[in-house]
Amino acid sequence: MLPYLFVLLAIGARFLNLSSHVWHVTPLAASLLYFGARGSRRQMWIPLALLAATDVVLTKLVYTSTLGWDQLVTWAWYAAILWMGTGLREKSTFWRVAGAALASSVSFFVVSNFAVWAAWDMYPHNWSGLMTSYTMAIPFFRGTLASDLFFSAAFFGLPVLVQSLVERSHGGQAAA
Repeated sequence: MLPYLFVLLAIGARFLNLSSHVWHVTPLAASLLYFGARGSRRQMWIPLALLAATDVVLTKLVYTSTLGWDQLVTWAWYAAILWMGTGLREKSTFWRVAGAALASSVSFFVVSNFAVWAAWDMYPHNWSGLMTSYTMAIPFFRGTLASDLFFSAAFFGLPVLVQSLVERSHGGQAAA
């Protein structure tokens, strides 16, 4: 249940706080990592489909922009982060979760900015234009990194905290 709730939280955050989404402060990567680690393997298509549909709605109706092939790159990234989360199924220590969150941030930065550079005419299609694309995205990377680390720690830490509180309230024994 929690993996689905976190995906819905990520979707809701994208609609409710569009100004934060512009700066990439969202629980999106954390929700995908968590779903990959704790969600049903058979239902991994659900967050992927929900987030792709969200992207279409936001792009067409909210931002009144066009969809390009670069959106497919973003959806592939969603799938990759879900897959990366499956590596946290057996062992999700603090450092493994932090490493996955960091990898999510860096991979999104590299992949999405390359796709924007390649798909659109915002920057010249040469080495200098690509480097300008990455340079202009640095302020967004800060928000992405901070939110991926924060929300990943919160999502993976919440069940641990709840279990600890339950054990403490029952004198060190888990509830039956």
